[in-house]
Amino acid sequence: MIQHSVKLQTKVGLYPPYITRLVQEASRFHSEIFMTHKGRRVNLKSMMGVLSLAVSKDAELTFEASGNDEEAALNQIISTVESFQ
Repeated sequence: MIQHSVKLQTKVGLYPPYITRLVQEASRFHSEIFMTHKGRRVNLKSMMGVLSLAVSKDAELTFEASGNDEEAALNQIISTVESFQ
């Protein structure tokens, strides 16, 4: 298992188009991928789970991946989050 934290740099937080993109990216990998925000941990492959976090701008997010492609998965997720504007 590997983890990485990142600060969300969007003007509006994590809203549905961003969440859709994250879920789609996470679903490409075999590894289990989770996101934690304010102590709540959800499966990043679950649209409803991520929506339930109501992530606002400047949020600190922690991602963790576990599985045979965990490094590639986490790198892609972090890259995706950092591309949000």
